Amino acid sequence: HTVDDDTNHAVLLCPLQVLCADLKRSREFYTGILGLEQAEKPSTFNFDVLWYRIGDSQLHMLPSDKPDVRNPRHFALRVDDALALRARLKEHGCIVEETDPESVNPPIPGVDRFFTNDPDSNRIEIMQFFEADDTDT
Repeated sequence: HTVDDDTNHAVLLCPLQVLCADLKRSREFYTGILGLEQAEKPSTFNFDVLWYRIGDSQLHMLPSDKPDVRNPRHFALRVDDALALRARLKEHGCIVEETDPESVNPPIPGVDRFFTNDPDSNRIEIMQFFEADDTDT
């Protein structure tokens, strides 16, 4: 997303920062279960932090004595195979919350989506988008 006029040019960068109580446990979840690619933190960062590369964006995991409490605030990850990730999350004992037409999280046409939580209760929406002519939707 850009803002461009005669006096200003800006590009929206989308790094996302979440808090975690245990970096090792978070690495096991984000790398081991979700399969995200860990990125190198800048050499000038002399503190513990995990960085992940997600497309053109980044996810920054910062340790905290008091991670956020569970709430509706969330971020979304677009995946190629929501069914496989759903199964892997369940296999590891993770919560998988399906959409419900009668809830505040109804299905979206053309999207297989569900919600899960990381070990610190950060809410994550998982989304797989289908083409208009895909019969699996």
